[in-house]
Amino acid sequence: MNNDVQLVIISGMSGAGKTVAMQAFEDLGYFCIDNMPSSLMSKFWELVQETGKIKKVAVVIDLRTKAFYDETIQMTDDISNLNRSDSAQIVFLDADDETLVSRYKETRRSHPLARNGRVVDGIKAERKLLAPLKQAAQLVINTTQLSPRKLRAEIFHNFEAGDIEKFHIELMSFGFKYGLPIDADIVMDVRFLPNPYYLPELKNLTGLDQPVYDYVMKQPETESFYNQFLGLLKSILPGYKREGKNNLTIAIGCTGGQHRSVALAERVGNALGDNYPVHITHRDISKRKESN
Repeated sequence: MNNDVQLVIISGMSGAGKTVAMQAFEDLGYFCIDNMPSSLMSKFWELVQETGKIKKVAVVIDLRTKAFYDETIQMTDDISNLNRSDSAQIVFLDADDETLVSRYKETRRSHPLARNGRVVDGIKAERKLLAPLKQAAQLVINTTQLSPRKLRAEIFHNFEAGDIEKFHIELMSFGFKYGLPIDADIVMDVRFLPNPYYLPELKNLTGLDQPVYDYVMKQPETESFYNQFLGLLKSILPGYKREGKNNLTIAIGCTGGQHRSVALAERVGNALGDNYPVHITHRDISKRKESN
């Protein structure tokens, strides 16, 4: 049996942020399951350990129906057995009653334990029912004063591995003639630069070839643009990171995505790589050759 599997059980009060927490675990590379029937928890854990193919699992368990009443008690017993291993943890999300009522009013949803009654009554019943689970939790997060972004940050703080960088940059070159990249956060057009395509000795090369790179970079307007664009990026990237964005896609485009945009993407990407993880791709660098 594989004892290296990490299991996180996410539970807590309805409206306290379990969906946001699950999304955060997904971004951390966990295999996530929402609303796992508590009676299946022990069997599921056994199967995960036996297969050995999944190393990190996060399971959301809540009380969306009254049928979970008795199962919850059994679940806490099962979790207690699981916790004999350091690989299983319970994360319990909580918030004060006033905040939970306010969140239900904002979404106009009824409480799962008070379909035909007052929201506050459902909250009280759920809090009583979940008390043993909260007591068994290794981590209790009170989300009363936490925005979704801050809750994500709290999850990352507690569960992010030291060798994982949660903010990184995807930098790509592209050709406008083949369409804009639909996933780009920032798009820069460098078609104003002199085009190496019109020089016979450079036409069939790319921005990855030194003669093309040197030609693009020796233009006076290139150096001015590069310094201003890089300065802009360096000034705004910390803001994206503070706002909880995991990755930023920067796209630099020219006509065909073969010469100017490739050279600039390489230079900008290498410069940003001094402070951030950067992955450089050239979407259309071979398109013209493929069409010939």
